[in-house]
Amino acid sequence: MSWATKLKQTLAGLIARRTPLSSSQWEELQVLLLEGDLGPELAEQSLENLKASLERDANLEKALANLRAILLSLLPADEGLRLVNPPAAILFVGVNGTGKTTSIAKLAHSMREQGHKPLLVGADTFRAAAGEQLQQWATRLGLPFIGHQIGGDPSAVVFDAMEMAASRGLDPVLIDTAGRQHTTHNLMEELKKIKRVLGKKKAGEPQEVLLVLDANAGMNAIAQAQVFHETLGVTGLVLAKFDSPARAGFLFSIARQWQLPTKFVGVGERAENIRPFSAVEFLDQFLS
Repeated sequence: MSWATKLKQTLAGLIARRTPLSSSQWEELQVLLLEGDLGPELAEQSLENLKASLERDANLEKALANLRAILLSLLPADEGLRLVNPPAAILFVGVNGTGKTTSIAKLAHSMREQGHKPLLVGADTFRAAAGEQLQQWATRLGLPFIGHQIGGDPSAVVFDAMEMAASRGLDPVLIDTAGRQHTTHNLMEELKKIKRVLGKKKAGEPQEVLLVLDANAGMNAIAQAQVFHETLGVTGLVLAKFDSPARAGFLFSIARQWQLPTKFVGVGERAENIRPFSAVEFLDQFLS
């Protein structure tokens, strides 16, 4: 049984009682909202909304419509990628295993289909597999790639990438970064250095800092968003691996706390399986 079906059945059962609900019954509903990855604060807010709605009119469809309206209002509008004054750098960040490298390749494929000439940059010099994976994608898609040896300076990679893009007329520059170091502090310092080097190389860069989140990450996604956003100033999200029963309700909490738009969603393994994020479509799937 899907989470949305459980939510509807629970609400229907509460309405059918036609008696004032006990605290334990409301707690049951709150636990269910938490299982939707909404986060404690948003789950509490949603519960209060449902309480008020059911007190006014014990109607399942109206209660769900009110919940939908609140959740939809949390998701900020996205105006697309800000790409001006080429070559434009897009810095992709996120922990290992989120689907970051694959998402970069998919987006590069999509952008080429739109007439761009993207450059793939393997700036994760911490893991051999990361650079190899991105280079394999570049070969498969027929896209240019630049990377350095394992253990090299990631900032030197992005400097060389911007030089290469400018000289060869490539745009945008899609930069893959490391997702884990010996400590989180080391990782964040490395990422801050990459961002500084980009800004010194060309004012206004990177033009986007996109955080890639695994749709199955649950509450961990909120913690990841906090760390990366506070350190780097994330401009948008990419939701990867949204081709499963994943709820990804954490997007609502992240939007509520930091007003970060979700820009793209990955829905499969093929290169073409990425699309612009639609708040309405996401909410339809979340509540269906």
